[in-house]
Amino acid sequence: MNNTDSLAVLTGELYHFPKPAFSSMEMLLDFLFRQSQNEPLVLVLDEYPYLREAVTGLDSILQSLSDRYRDCSALKLILCGSYVDIMKSLLESQNPLYGRVDLTIDLKPMDYYESAMFYPSFSDEDKVRLYSVFGGIPYYNKLIDDSLSVRENIRELIASPGARLENEVSMYLHSEISKITNANEVFEALARGYSKYSDLLSQSHVSSGPTLVDVLNRLIRMEVVQREAPINDEKNKRKTGYHITDNLSLFYYRYIFRFSSQMNVMEPNIFYDRYISADFESQYVPRAFERICRQYLIRRNRAGLIPEPFEKIGKYYYDDPASRTNGEFDIVTIDAKGYIFYKAKFRQEPVSISMIENEIRQVKATGLNCYKYGFISRSGFAAEPAENMIFIPLRELYEGISESESP
Repeated sequence: MNNTDSLAVLTGELYHFPKPAFSSMEMLLDFLFRQSQNEPLVLVLDEYPYLREAVTGLDSILQSLSDRYRDCSALKLILCGSYVDIMKSLLESQNPLYGRVDLTIDLKPMDYYESAMFYPSFSDEDKVRLYSVFGGIPYYNKLIDDSLSVRENIRELIASPGARLENEVSMYLHSEISKITNANEVFEALARGYSKYSDLLSQSHVSSGPTLVDVLNRLIRMEVVQREAPINDEKNKRKTGYHITDNLSLFYYRYIFRFSSQMNVMEPNIFYDRYISADFESQYVPRAFERICRQYLIRRNRAGLIPEPFEKIGKYYYDDPASRTNGEFDIVTIDAKGYIFYKAKFRQEPVSISMIENEIRQVKATGLNCYKYGFISRSGFAAEPAENMIFIPLRELYEGISESESP
């Protein structure tokens, strides 16, 4: 059944008559516009990019109908789509729909706290692991089975041949990314942890710098990749990093796309143990925990619960001429008093005073002048905070913000 017939069936059900016959999508839409002259009607066209591809000139058809019935129809038309670049193109001046959109909503994924509400029975540690894989898309999260372990959910939903979300991610990304030459290579390099332009150029084997710039810019417009400059040197392109924005896409390219041939011939548990398990716990989840900690600090800052509200949060880049090294601190905020450094520790052992002193010593050696040092720990603390320290245990990230705490 084609799109016109499918919508015609729904139209017949709405108006309680047999399925009407329409020779084209334009005739069907014209009928709905005319019907809404008598009573208000809301029409939602989901995944509009697919429909637009199937119906030639659909943008122009909608432009013509909206102009024709602008003053006499009460139809509210809602266009939805997950391909951000295509949806944004509807707003450009050369598009027939330009100037005819009353409201645009760029709906972002949920953060770690909202996502965890889909799996409340898991431990706080496992909530971090689940978010690191399934991110903030409601559809992905509603598939998580609380009768299974984290490992079993990952295996059933993404890390086995024909898994439900393995197909979902590959179809979504491949349908868009496959149109961009070298995009898969860049995506895989990003998933392996390379974020700087120079590293991406060497690791992705893209033919030239301008080609890589074009690929990155197109991925950024699609909102599947994000550009991030250090907060202390925002205009320095050499220090800018690039990151995959969607957790499931990141997981897919790091483990599934990269090792797909092995996954297709191995027993799922053996595949998980050999290609996912160790790296997932030691590298992948701790990096996701850093992103979660940023989200937590932003949540509290927005609620007015940070004693000195910060104006920026991000990475801090440093050069050490003495040792001829450079690097980044992943979570640093800047407020009216100065910098606060935060360290996220997703380790089995509690954070000790020696760990804290070592971190502070490293920060001071780079010249970063902080007036406070924050530590966010999965396993608590084997120390008492000094006046210039902030201790945040993992459980606090999931306690939320009560009405009594809000300003």
